[in-house]
Amino acid sequence: MINRKVVLRARPDGAPEPSDFEVVEEALPDLEEGQVLLQTEHLSIDAFIRTTLDGDPGHHGTMSLGTPVAALGVARVIESRFAGLEAGDAVVGGLGAQTHVVAKGKRYRKLPQSELPARSWLGALGLTTGLTAYAGMIRVGEVAEGDTVVVSGAAGAVGTIACQIAKIAGAHVIGIAGGPAKADYLVKQVGCDGAIDYKANDIGAELDRLAPKGIDVFFDNVGGEMLDTVLDRISTGARVVICGAISQYDHLDSARGPSLYLRLAERNSSMRGFTVDHFETDFPEMEKKLSAWLAAESLRMPEHVFEGIERFPDALVTLLSGGHMGKMLVAL
Repeated sequence: MINRKVVLRARPDGAPEPSDFEVVEEALPDLEEGQVLLQTEHLSIDAFIRTTLDGDPGHHGTMSLGTPVAALGVARVIESRFAGLEAGDAVVGGLGAQTHVVAKGKRYRKLPQSELPARSWLGALGLTTGLTAYAGMIRVGEVAEGDTVVVSGAAGAVGTIACQIAKIAGAHVIGIAGGPAKADYLVKQVGCDGAIDYKANDIGAELDRLAPKGIDVFFDNVGGEMLDTVLDRISTGARVVICGAISQYDHLDSARGPSLYLRLAERNSSMRGFTVDHFETDFPEMEKKLSAWLAAESLRMPEHVFEGIERFPDALVTLLSGGHMGKMLVAL
C-alpha cells in the first residue's frame, strides 16, 4: 500500500508558503505486533503547526525536513495487530499530514459510537478546538453571567467555540476578527452581541463603544498590539486568558509582549496563559458538557474544508493568513 504524505521541504522564511512543502509517496511496511494500519479521514489544521516548522524546538517541538508535517486527525483502522483496536474502528490522535499511518495502536484513542461524525473530535470536541476553548473560557477565564467578554481571533475554530461558551454562560460577548464577512459571521452565526472588524475600524474606539464599563474576560488568540489595546480597557478583577498569539508565530525568537501589563496591578486583575494538556483530568467532563450543548444545538461548529492531501499546504497557509471561518479541516 502506498502512503502519500506532506513533508517540510524548506523551513519558512517568515510566513509559510505552499512551496515550503511537497507531497511524496512511500510504500508502507508490514504490520508488527502492537501496530495498526490507519487510513486518514480528516486532518485538523491548527495554529500550533506553525510553531513546529522552525528549527528551534518550542512547546510543541520541531520537525525535521522530509518528515510528515505534524497534524492531529481522525482515521479508520484498516488492519490491526493491537488488541485494543480492530478493523473499522474510528480513532483520533497524532497522524501527521499523510493518507495512511502504520504505528503503535496504543498511541490512538478509539472513538465512541455516536451520532456525531468522527471529525467532531477535531472540532467541537477536539483537543485543539472545543476542549481548548472550554478550558480557557471556563477553567482559566472563569466566565460568569453578566460578564463582558472579548475574544480575539474570534472567527477561527477556538474563537468560534469560546464565544459560544461565553454566551451559554450568560456573558455579553464581543468578537474581534478581520473583514466584514467575519464580523457578520460572528453576529449572525456565532451569536456574538457585537463584532469588531479590526481591518476597517479602530479597535480601541469600538471597544469603548461596545464595552463602556470595561472588559471582564479577554480570551486572546492574537497577542501583539491588540493585547495592549484590550489591557487598557479591562475592568477591576478582570481575567486575561492567553490561549495563543498567532500574530507572533512568524517571529517567535523576537515575540513582543504587552507594554501595558501594569493595568493588571492597577485593576487587581490577572493574566494567565495555558495549554489544554494541563487540564487532561477534566477532559471527560468537558466532553460531556460540549456534547450536551451540541445535542441541544446551543453550540455549532461551522467548517471550512479542503479536499485532498495535496491541499494541506494551502489549508495551512489559509489558516495562518486568516482566510477562514470556523474549523479548518482537510478531508481525505
